[in-house]
Amino acid sequence: MFEIPRGTRDFIPDEMVKRRFVEDRLRHIFQSFNYREVQTPTFEHLDLFTAKSGDAVIDEIYAFQDKGGRDLALRPELTAPVMRCYVDKLQMEPKPLKLYYIGNCYRYDRPQKGRYREFMQAGCELIGPSNPEGISELIGLAYTLITDVGVKDISLEIGHIGLLRKILARLSLSDDQSKQLLPLIDKEQFDEIPVLLTDFSLSEGKISEFMEIIQYSRLDILRDFFEGDKGSCSEIDRLENIIDYLGCIIGKDAFTVNMGIVRGLDYYTGVVFEIKAPKLGAEKQICGGGEYQLIGLLGGRETPTSGFALGFDRTILAMEMENIDIPSVSLDYFIIPVSDAELNASLKIASSLRQQNKTVDIDLMRRGIGKALKYASSVHADHAIIIGSHELEQREVTIKNMDTGEQMNVSLKKLVPDVLL
Repeated sequence: MFEIPRGTRDFIPDEMVKRRFVEDRLRHIFQSFNYREVQTPTFEHLDLFTAKSGDAVIDEIYAFQDKGGRDLALRPELTAPVMRCYVDKLQMEPKPLKLYYIGNCYRYDRPQKGRYREFMQAGCELIGPSNPEGISELIGLAYTLITDVGVKDISLEIGHIGLLRKILARLSLSDDQSKQLLPLIDKEQFDEIPVLLTDFSLSEGKISEFMEIIQYSRLDILRDFFEGDKGSCSEIDRLENIIDYLGCIIGKDAFTVNMGIVRGLDYYTGVVFEIKAPKLGAEKQICGGGEYQLIGLLGGRETPTSGFALGFDRTILAMEMENIDIPSVSLDYFIIPVSDAELNASLKIASSLRQQNKTVDIDLMRRGIGKALKYASSVHADHAIIIGSHELEQREVTIKNMDTGEQMNVSLKKLVPDVLL
């Protein structure tokens, strides 16, 4: 027997019903916000990802050389490929440019629940607007995507990486000290942060002020901290506007402010956000994004950009944890020929019904009527069409409602008016 590669999965038909349901809902919501779909290659030149994340990323991805000696990589995420596509083909398009994508990505991670080496990612990029209403709509879109598939137990938190960077600068922390501090902030290890800041020789007053900002994330505290700094205060006003507009889109009680959100200081530049599903435990984040700068790094003219990525698999896990029902795929008709003599007529009737956009299957195992009806029930057929020689002579068939058990004879002229038997 051949084994499936580590970190990958097979999806049998019932699982694919669930995945396609979620994918269809995501597409519908993206399009309802006027986002248009793009698709990029499964592999890209390696330097696209090292330019964005540095050479260290090579250990975390599937990198290889092709037969021409070119350094390539399976895409570990979709933002960089989509931005490359934008720089190459879409820079002159009218703004705002709203792009969404759904596709498989590949990372050389240690497999665990909710984390795989091959996984599906959904996301979008908003290119052009940097105004509060544009950013609030983007965050509202992320929230709507998750709630639309039925997940209710989630938390949406909004922060500002640019202001956090300025806070660290005001504390006179070195780059090395900031790198030690950020993981503690990200994991909300509030007991350990004061200890580390004491080791960095910060005064009790500064430590207390910093902890108040990180733990309570009140905008009035932020304004006091940045008093006299017009640029920072202006950005706080902008954040307040984003919060107000977002309340109009999803409700004021649907989110909180968290100045402790850390999403990579070099990549994100302004407002950032995360959506978490607490029932998933340690791997509870299912969506994250914000404002960033990448176009200039890829050779394009720098333009305000924001976006997010949604973990498709974690979203499904969250749905399962909340026991959300997925509509099953039903079959309109299952055709049962009583004997071989009715096969020609059965195949013609099946063809005609499919041309009417009906979903149709036919008994291919030559079973008896009883077993065929049992199979029809197992594939969720709405109706069974039983075709016998006597019925065909009368130019009709027997149709059985699989839910109620009711049977009735229906004329062929009414069922398939275009079929000549």
